[in-house]
Amino acid sequence: MSISEQLLTHNADGVTTITLNRPDALNALTPEMLGALADALAAAAADEQVRAVVLTGSGRAFSAGVDLKSLNGAPIVDGMVGDVLDVPAQAAIQSIESMPKPVIAKVNGHCFTGALEIVLACDLVYIATGAKLGDTHAKWGLRPTWGMSQRLPRKIGVTRARELSLTAAVFSADEALDWGLANAIADRDALDALVAERVAQICSNSAGAIAAYKDLWRQTFGTSLAEGVAFESDANYRIGDSETRLAEFLK
Repeated sequence: MSISEQLLTHNADGVTTITLNRPDALNALTPEMLGALADALAAAAADEQVRAVVLTGSGRAFSAGVDLKSLNGAPIVDGMVGDVLDVPAQAAIQSIESMPKPVIAKVNGHCFTGALEIVLACDLVYIATGAKLGDTHAKWGLRPTWGMSQRLPRKIGVTRARELSLTAAVFSADEALDWGLANAIADRDALDALVAERVAQICSNSAGAIAAYKDLWRQTFGTSLAEGVAFESDANYRIGDSETRLAEFLK
């Protein structure tokens, strides 16, 4: 599958819909897909005709997270997946948070780890009933570098975030709603209509006012968050069991 096929972009009525499109691999994230995502988000941010962005997945998953097989045997050093994944992922997330228009995550199915980190950066989150989510970094001897340790506690509270990350527990769409991670949940058949309705409401409002809100929110939360994300990305830790834990998965 070519890079252009791994990520689909559709523009209509002032809305850019970006679809992760590796359904046979549960839309697992490759370096190429993350690079294309960063480019698509930057293009949407620069396009004056775009009023909102919707990010979703094809098939039965939003994304299973990073496709570790795409590293082609590159070593995992101290639990870090490396710049080949970190650089495009961080660029995509930065684009989501910095663009003056809202980014809506339409989580159509399962969403894990790196994919959850991307969703946490979005302005609004709508999740399909029955979807499962989780932060599985610790299960595989990995550590976050895309903002999980900073954004998840801010979304759902420190105590619950610690429990989820330390146990690598899977949680449901209903729990995501109860905890404030999701704005709403809906059956798969109704999710498209729900998101379309919310996007239409957003697009009927002042683009300037919405851009102001995003900037004001960055002023409220962004300084300490940016410092935390930078610290997370730059810090180094001795994690010696990554290769052992991942060996079975990568067979």
